[in-house]
Amino acid sequence: MDSTDIETIERATVQAVSPQAQTEIAGWVLPFDDGTVGRARSAVPLSHAPPAVAVLPQIEAAYAQRNLPVDLRVPVLAAFEPFRSALAARGYREHTLTEVHTADVASVRAVSDGDPAELLATPGPDWASIFLGPGFDPVDGASRVSKLGQAAGSLFALVREDGRPAAAGAAAFSHGWASVHGMRTAQDRRGRGLAGRVLATLAGAATDRGYRKVFLQVAAENAAARSLYRRAGFAPAWRYSYWRLGQ
Repeated sequence: MDSTDIETIERATVQAVSPQAQTEIAGWVLPFDDGTVGRARSAVPLSHAPPAVAVLPQIEAAYAQRNLPVDLRVPVLAAFEPFRSALAARGYREHTLTEVHTADVASVRAVSDGDPAELLATPGPDWASIFLGPGFDPVDGASRVSKLGQAAGSLFALVREDGRPAAAGAAAFSHGWASVHGMRTAQDRRGRGLAGRVLATLAGAATDRGYRKVFLQVAAENAAARSLYRRAGFAPAWRYSYWRLGQ
């Protein structure tokens, strides 16, 4: 990934999750939010050049000023090892290893030949119900529905089976990228290719809007999702993990 791709992906990521406020300090974006969505509340660098450890107190002060916990998303790259060591020394704890994947929209569109999902301009109750169903944290689900629903211009895909909501996902569009978020399938409807139909529909919408490249982010431990994304043509670009002070 070149430096422009990295910066635009990170800016598009923050925009898609609609933090309550944000600022920038020394090449970092600092989103501020009191919800549960990590990307809406964690500071992230806009480049993969070695970061200055001296920026840490500035980031901490910015979050403290808003009475918010200090969270960071830090790439797992050799250039960041001194910074990661400094975080550990200051009492931060690492969690949730995550991968950034990119693909050509055309390959994602071809991942499923099933019936297209419904495409919605707003995340209505049926779409939101996927996030609030059995097996999902309802507080986190409600926060994700709220954050994704506030992003201007996003689209929401919904698959029904037997008349009931079964799978959902969202796409945001900014900074030259389409991005996929909130992929969820009801626990009793998994393994039926429904997520592929959601992906293909969102990719079709991206094509219609003139986008040619797409990214998403997935927990490294989510083997089933990573397998689907690989079949859709996604390839890993980099990894990052979250760091929180005192956790």
